Amino acid sequence: MELQILVSKKGTKVVTATNLHVALGLSNKHYATNVRRWLNDVYEFRDGIRKPEHHKDFARRPAKGDVVDDYYLTVELAKLITLNSKSKVKQKYATWLLNLEDQVENAELLTTDQVLAVLELAKVMGLVSCQAACEQQHLETYEERNNGSAANWWSFRSNVLGYSTDKLKESLRQLGKKPNGKSQREMLMQVDKYEMVRTAVIDLFMALGKPERYAKNLGNLAKTFARELGVEIFDDRNAPPAFTPNLNPELANEVKNLRKGRYLQLWESQKMAS
Repeated sequence: MELQILVSKKGTKVVTATNLHVALGLSNKHYATNVRRWLNDVYEFRDGIRKPEHHKDFARRPAKGDVVDDYYLTVELAKLITLNSKSKVKQKYATWLLNLEDQVENAELLTTDQVLAVLELAKVMGLVSCQAACEQQHLETYEERNNGSAANWWSFRSNVLGYSTDKLKESLRQLGKKPNGKSQREMLMQVDKYEMVRTAVIDLFMALGKPERYAKNLGNLAKTFARELGVEIFDDRNAPPAFTPNLNPELANEVKNLRKGRYLQLWESQKMAS
């Protein structure tokens, strides 16, 4: 029997305990005992060594009629259970679950709400004030992780983004333009203005503590949206309010203040719907 992936009300990918038990080829008569052990054992989760937490790692599945207790399990918990089991096919399912978990972790699987939020991000990141705020927030996160030091910041950020000031200057020269005296943002406007949207989104999610690969995947998606939508880059930092583009003010405020409101909270650790 194959494992089936379900999606909870909040978009979390889950498997059921009954389905996992059967797929692992475990005896039906041991189901109740095994499930109790699964939910009370200690595992090495991504966020530390601990027991599974209700509504974070698992949730009771509503019973239909007189059946055994069943539970929704996150992909991560299902993988850990599989690895700790005595199943003869555990390597097969653990590998499959690990690959699925990596897809979720690295933004290759997004909920509908998250995709729509990235679409909105692509628009507001056209504002230079949002771009600058994300860069500053990324820098502050970098400093926190390096004992308050900003040493090697520009080198680190260049490696993440895939370009440097020197590379941009060379790109401008190849276009027959002079790079002298221009900032990175000014050079990007002439080389590839949509790269500014990608950069801002990467800065934002790195500031939120997301892995580099995750941030870059979201940045790439936002750049694609920005190009398709024809997003304009607008320096609103000194512009009169009347001339500022009418974009999503709620999301722009979340971005500028790194405040997890209706949009950015979509990237908090999801709790499972029971």
